[in-house]
Amino acid sequence: MPKNAGEPEPQIRLFIYHMRQDDPKKCTALKLARFGIARLVLRLREIPLGSVVLNPFSEKALSPEDRGCVLRRGLVAVDCSWALAREVFPRIRGRHRCLPYLVAANPVNYGVPTKLSTAEALASALYITGFRSQAQRVLSLFKWGQAFLQLNLEKLEAYSKARNSAGVVRLQRQFIPETAG
Repeated sequence: MPKNAGEPEPQIRLFIYHMRQDDPKKCTALKLARFGIARLVLRLREIPLGSVVLNPFSEKALSPEDRGCVLRRGLVAVDCSWALAREVFPRIRGRHRCLPYLVAANPVNYGVPTKLSTAEALASALYITGFRSQAQRVLSLFKWGQAFLQLNLEKLEAYSKARNSAGVVRLQRQFIPETAG
């Protein structure tokens, strides 16, 4: 359900399960917490029941259909090493959703598909579920934030207009480049 024109956009509660595995100077999760945009969670039981958990291994894609749950329960990102990710996600309660195909703009993974920073992941999820101004606020903390939007605007717009997860999956197929044989 889209917001009415003129009404302020509700602020979504953002949580980051932080496992303290990144270089603190490069960690977007820590910066989001420092600015009061997201709450760091250090124990699994602190994650709100029923929240939407961004999980790259989930079989269901995030879509505008998840907006109500994001609004009521919040959005959770996990900040951990990719080497440990497969072990961590099964222990996290919530509605697991993967993000569709997007390209990173952060300095560590610039131009790499699907290797998003925590900030890029949260901003993408907010954008897709209709909370665009909060997505822009998340990205505004980073020099490369606008570049992320520019690289992915067409994709984010398309995904945000999909009806459901299946629609997002169909759309992402047109954005994934075909690899040479």
